[in-house]
Amino acid sequence: QVQLAESGGGLVQPGASLRLSCAASGEIFSISVMGWYRQAPGKQRELVATVTYEGFTRYADSVKGRFAISEDSAKNTVYLQMNDLKPEDTTVYYCNTWPTVQLSWGQGTQVAVSS
Repeated sequence: QVQLAESGGGLVQPGASLRLSCAASGEIFSISVMGWYRQAPGKQRELVATVTYEGFTRYADSVKGRFAISEDSAKNTVYLQMNDLKPEDTTVYYCNTWPTVQLSWGQGTQVAVSS
């Protein structure tokens, strides 16, 4: 099965930017639309953004205008450019297929936004 590995998180100040990467061990866009999710402790996992093979994107209202999802199908990688980060963006970010989760979850990448 294709495995996912997220990276790029870190500790930043409010207003800063980060670029997350999700590298898949195999072809992913032949499976499904890809998405970035996030999950805070004690809360349900939340869909942040999705991208199709053709490059069509959708965003949660909470990140619209600040985040941008993109993909490089040749590299089997999905990116999440996060700008103007806010403390409420602090959590662990994961990628997976959408709307149905078809792959095992990776370890995620921690994003912390604090002054």
